[in-house]
Amino acid sequence: MAAQKYPSYCWGVIAPARGDETGDASPQSESLLPPEVVTLSNVLGIEDYTVQGVEDAMSRYADCVQDLVSRGAQRVSLNGIPISVQLGRQRVLELIEDTKNTLGVPGDTAGEAVVAAMHHMGVSKIAVGSRWADQVNEALIRYLDHAGIEVLTVTSRGQWAQQAFSMSIEMGVKLAFELGREAMRQAPQADALFLPGGAWRPLPAVPILEEDYGKPVFTNGNTRAWRLIHDGIAPPVSGWGRLLANP
Repeated sequence: MAAQKYPSYCWGVIAPARGDETGDASPQSESLLPPEVVTLSNVLGIEDYTVQGVEDAMSRYADCVQDLVSRGAQRVSLNGIPISVQLGRQRVLELIEDTKNTLGVPGDTAGEAVVAAMHHMGVSKIAVGSRWADQVNEALIRYLDHAGIEVLTVTSRGQWAQQAFSMSIEMGVKLAFELGREAMRQAPQADALFLPGGAWRPLPAVPILEEDYGKPVFTNGNTRAWRLIHDGIAPPVSGWGRLLANP
């Protein structure tokens, strides 16, 4: 009988809902990471990105972490930029510390992965191609300001969670190009472009927009993968933007 092969690294991702790019309970390999790095996921079950919706969903956070750890996760990341920004950066930093101290596993969030990646690339002023409602955008501005990153402009299409999760992949990619270009027209002096959110799958827009504007483009997906690349768990990736090629 052949020996069973185990992945060299398992990490856990808590998706906001099943409409998110990682909202699948089965083990999977992410396209930006080698097959030896396996993503385990579960779902927080958020109904909306309002402050109350985030608070209600966060009552399930500890159970989600414990489930992922029981399945072999060696670190856990909470997806969803709206979740991070509605909690506020100080609370997110406390959550990460508490995840390690209380639940026994290194924690991360979408918001802190983005902040770390921007700091790594020397970015201090950004344009944001956002599709979210103004209240979420305002929380995002406050979150990044706390981290020393200035938002020069932010777009909006008024989306809350249900509109985001109901988008087709084709619609999402098209919107990523549209809003990314709109944001860069409004703030051409920005150091970089940020396309927040996982449900619209903006990664295909990254290399093209970087070529168009000569500046790095950050997304939920590339900053999440960069965390593992930066920590030496996965190798650098070429062809998908500056961040992933610069661990």
